[in-house]
Amino acid sequence: MGYMDKAIAPQNNGALIDAYSQSIAAAVDTVGPAVSRIERVGGRQGHGSGFAVSPDGLIITNSHVVDDAKVVRITTPDGFVTEGRVLGRDVDTDIAVIRADTSTGAWARLGDSQRLRRGHIAIAIGNPLGFEWTVTAGIVSALGRSMRAASGRLMEDVIQTDAALNPGNSGGPLVSSSGEVIGVNTAVIQGAQSIAFAVASNTANFVVSEILRYGRVRRAFIGIAGDTIVLPRRVALAAGTVQTTSVRIRRVEPDGPAAKGGLQEGDYILAIDGSPVGGVDDIVRLMDGSRIDRDTEILVFSVAGRIEKKTLLPVARTS
Repeated sequence: MGYMDKAIAPQNNGALIDAYSQSIAAAVDTVGPAVSRIERVGGRQGHGSGFAVSPDGLIITNSHVVDDAKVVRITTPDGFVTEGRVLGRDVDTDIAVIRADTSTGAWARLGDSQRLRRGHIAIAIGNPLGFEWTVTAGIVSALGRSMRAASGRLMEDVIQTDAALNPGNSGGPLVSSSGEVIGVNTAVIQGAQSIAFAVASNTANFVVSEILRYGRVRRAFIGIAGDTIVLPRRVALAAGTVQTTSVRIRRVEPDGPAAKGGLQEGDYILAIDGSPVGGVDDIVRLMDGSRIDRDTEILVFSVAGRIEKKTLLPVARTS
């Protein structure tokens, strides 16, 4: 039989609940004033949420909230209304950046999403179903999820949360108990309960930096079309790899970086700069802006039946 210390005092559940409530309330007090309602001006009507990240009215929201609008109407929690210009949007990560015509007052700080752990408190603030400045709370259910953006591109490093989200929450902040924005609420799985997603704050920070500097998010382009296929065992053995899938090149654009680097239709792409390639999504992920105009080593199993290393010079993707 186990031993029980009869001197152990019972937990004060009221105090625990009160501490939880206070941490949420404090985070909402910190970030809530920075959250705005975002409405499109002209074109298709629609609205969502957004939040300021600088004193001069720089606002983050979802790409699908602004859609193709150039101007949006911004309403702050205290009823102040102004307009803002869409500086840029990235469909591949569902992030858009707005510059308000005037300061919106309060602003929130982007936290480091790499420091998140499953079970951390997650607080969503937004304007769901027309109910302005609603707060819901839950936990970080999972990290590093992947999901398809509207462009078809795979969004990496997505946060899964059980904080209740509804249409209108899109673009609003997912907040930690310390009052830092850890994600941008982006999607709900229809028909499922307590499953919602947010773009990680580190991704959002990267997109904002790219848009402010270049007006768009730069991505590298090598000029191929390919298919994810099961890697023949003989190829895996020849390459000394344990991966079971790869990408077989279906088409090479004439005069593109791949053609200039010697890639051919039928080649298997096994790795890019030493990172294994198990599918088309791996190529999309690895071909980020850092590889533009930089020698990139591609390991292939060629149509000639040899393991070869090719050096390409990716260029900026134009669309």
